[in-house]
Amino acid sequence: MKTVHCVSALCALLVALPVAFPVQSNERWSMSVEQPAGNFISRVAVDFARNVRQATQGHLDIRVHPNSALYRRLDVKPAVSRGDIQLGDLFMSALGNEDPIYELDSLPFLATDYEQARKLWAVSRSAIEQRLLADGVRLVYAVPWPAQSLFSDRPLQHVGDLRDLRFRSYNPTISRLAHLLHAQPTTINTEDVAQAFRDGKVDVMLTSSATGMDLRAWDFVSHFYDVRAFIPKNIVIVNERAFQRLPEAHRQALLHAGERAERAGWELSWALTGYQTRMLARRGITVVQDIPPALHQGLTEVGQTLTNEWLARAGEDRARIIDDYLEGGEH
Repeated sequence: MKTVHCVSALCALLVALPVAFPVQSNERWSMSVEQPAGNFISRVAVDFARNVRQATQGHLDIRVHPNSALYRRLDVKPAVSRGDIQLGDLFMSALGNEDPIYELDSLPFLATDYEQARKLWAVSRSAIEQRLLADGVRLVYAVPWPAQSLFSDRPLQHVGDLRDLRFRSYNPTISRLAHLLHAQPTTINTEDVAQAFRDGKVDVMLTSSATGMDLRAWDFVSHFYDVRAFIPKNIVIVNERAFQRLPEAHRQALLHAGERAERAGWELSWALTGYQTRMLARRGITVVQDIPPALHQGLTEVGQTLTNEWLARAGEDRARIIDDYLEGGEH
């Protein structure tokens, strides 16, 4: 119950005070959001849009479209860049084929708790902002998922148990992870996961407790291994041309609402983590928090291999970000 009250209070903090502006013509923008309406990241997006509308006295009206109703994950950034929609929310590491910088928060066992994830974000944010601007989109805010852990339709004791299993993939890093585990990577969009498990197309997935709740994972898996491999983020981006066309006061209102959304999103993610894990257990999933040593060791070794491979292809400037993170510094 304390967590529920905490979440309610945090949601209330998202409401911004209105700011007076000169009379402007109204603008109606569309925002694509990946997750279902009840997901906490979607709720943060709705509050962000409301804050912008209130702060601009209705002159900038953002309509949020959840559950990938407008565009699927890989189509969101191109759509925002072209100006087909003004705003989009997407899983950052899905862009890994464009630039290794987007994969940084999905390197297994590099940042496994919220304090580490905040440090990693602090040293990488500027580079990610510049990379996005090169494609005509601006970062507005980022919200972390709870740590990614293993959902399986069978018990696991060591990494050998993953051999030949169909492993759901959602970005290049996870595909490579599956290969290193001698599993079969299968790219499945979030909204298609439940059916893929039922059809035998997927046996195991690495995802958050929040996604497990959204998908009613207890209907198709038996075990949840709380390995906390990494804490990835969804990012919200805006078309840069559309942003620059706004009056200066409206631009500042949008960025301010983004700052509030990011703060609230991090707090909500943290607050929901333990609650959602308990709910998975109550729904009948076997929650394993004391990870079998052979399984943990094997996953950690694969994570180090992935980090080494990332460093080899990322280039000196990108690699320096990890150095700064490990040294505890910031750009």
